[in-house]
Amino acid sequence: METTVLILLLTLAHSLAAPLPTEESGIETKDWLSAEKYLRRFYNLPLGLQGAGKASDTMRQKVREMQAFFRLKVTGNLDSNTLEVMSMPRCGVPDVGEYNFFPRNLKWPSTNVTFRIENYTPDLPKSDVDKAIRNAFNVWSEVTPLHFKKLHEGIADIMISFGAKEHGDFNPFDGQNGLLAHAYPPGIGIGGDTHFDEDENWSKDSHEYNLFLVASHEFGHALGLSHSTDPGALMYPVYSYAPGRPLSQDDINGIQELYGPNPNPPHVKPKPVAPEKCDPMLSFDAVTELRGETVVFKDRFYWRIHPQLPDPDQMLIKSTWPSIPKKVDAAYENPEKDLVFIFSGIKMWALNGYNLVEGYPKYIHKLGLPKSVRKIDAALYVPDTGKTLFFTDEKYWSYDERKGRMDVGYPRDIEDDFPGIGDEVDAAAFHYGHLYFYHNEIRFEYSLSARKVIQITRANSIFNC
Repeated sequence: METTVLILLLTLAHSLAAPLPTEESGIETKDWLSAEKYLRRFYNLPLGLQGAGKASDTMRQKVREMQAFFRLKVTGNLDSNTLEVMSMPRCGVPDVGEYNFFPRNLKWPSTNVTFRIENYTPDLPKSDVDKAIRNAFNVWSEVTPLHFKKLHEGIADIMISFGAKEHGDFNPFDGQNGLLAHAYPPGIGIGGDTHFDEDENWSKDSHEYNLFLVASHEFGHALGLSHSTDPGALMYPVYSYAPGRPLSQDDINGIQELYGPNPNPPHVKPKPVAPEKCDPMLSFDAVTELRGETVVFKDRFYWRIHPQLPDPDQMLIKSTWPSIPKKVDAAYENPEKDLVFIFSGIKMWALNGYNLVEGYPKYIHKLGLPKSVRKIDAALYVPDTGKTLFFTDEKYWSYDERKGRMDVGYPRDIEDDFPGIGDEVDAAAFHYGHLYFYHNEIRFEYSLSARKVIQITRANSIFNC
C-alpha cells in the first residue's frame, strides 16, 4: 500500500514538473499559459492543462473560435497574429455568448434607468468623470427610448465604481494594460454594475485609455449587449481610440433589437461597418509600402500586411494617428528618405515609421500643384527615376524628389501615358519594379518599361483572397 502511494505521488510530481507541451514550434511556455488563461476567461476553455489528446483538441477548438471571432485565419494554432490579439488591452466580458452567468437577451424592464457613481478615479477631475459617464449614456439614449437618471445615494440600476485587482465581485482585474473594465447584464443585485480598473490611467483624450469610450462600451453590456465581431463597432472587445460618435450600425441594430428606436431621434450618423478584406467588390482608397509592410487604406480603416505573416491586421486610422483625418485619399513611401506621405483633402502628413513627423500637416500646393487641385486621388514613388507621380481626376503630375519641384510639361493625361488602365485611379503603388493601379475592385499590374498592362486581378488579391 505504501509502495503504491509512493508511486502515485512520484507520478503526480513528475506530471506537474514536466514542461508544458506547446506543439506549436517557437511558442514559449509563458505565451502558451497566457493563451490558456485568455481562452478560459473569454471562450470557456475548461480548467486543466491542455497538453495532449482530448484536452489538446479542446484547446485547439477554442483557439479556432477565438480566431473566427477576430476574423483571423482559422487554424487552431497559436500563431503570432493570434497571440498579438490576445495581448491587446480589452474589455473583461467574455466573447462567447453562451459563456455567461445570465440567460440571453436580458434587458431593463423600464425605459427609465438609474445610475450612480460610487467613487472616482484620481486620474481625472471629478467633473471630467461626470461628463464622460453622462456622454457615454447619451450615446445609447440617442438611438433608443432609454432615459438615464443619476442618483447621488442609494442603490441604482447601474452602480459605477473604480477598483483594482480583486475589487469585491470575485472577478478581479489584472493590473495595467490588460483588462480595462467589465459590466454585468441587466438584472437585480450586481446586474448592470460597471467596474473600471483603477490600475489603468484614464484620460479624456487619446492618451492611455479614454474613459468616455470605455464607459460607452461597458454600458452597452449593462444594457444587455454582447460583444461584436465588427472591428468598427463600439462593442468590439479590443480597445481602440477613435474620437467622435462611436456607434456603428451593428451597435445600433443590436441595442434597438432590445429596446426599439428613439421615437424622437437626433440626427445620428453611424460609423461605417468595417470593410471585409475578401469582399469581391472591395475597392481601396490608398496603398503604400512602409518599411517592408504594405498598408492599405479603406474608409476609416487600414490594413497592415506583413510579408511573413499570414493575415493582415485591420485597425481604425484614428486609433493609430488621432490627428490624421478619418479618410485617406492617397499615400506613398520614399524609402530613400524613410518617409511615408499621407494625403487627405488639401493637406499632407509625413510618417517616419508609424510616427508623425513634426512640422506637418502641410498644404499639397507646396509641392507645386495648382490651387484648383483640392485632393490627390493616388500617388506613387518610382525609385528608378526618383519621381513621384500624383494622380487627380484624369490627369497626373510628375514631382522630382531630389530637386523638390514639379517637372515641366505636366499635367498629362493618364489614359495617354498608361494605356490599358483607364482614365481614373483610386490608389497606386510601386512594388518589385512594377506599378500597381487600383480602380474600383480591379488592380492593374503595369510594366513601365514595356508601357503596358501585364496582369489584371481583383484589388483584394493583395490579401490572397
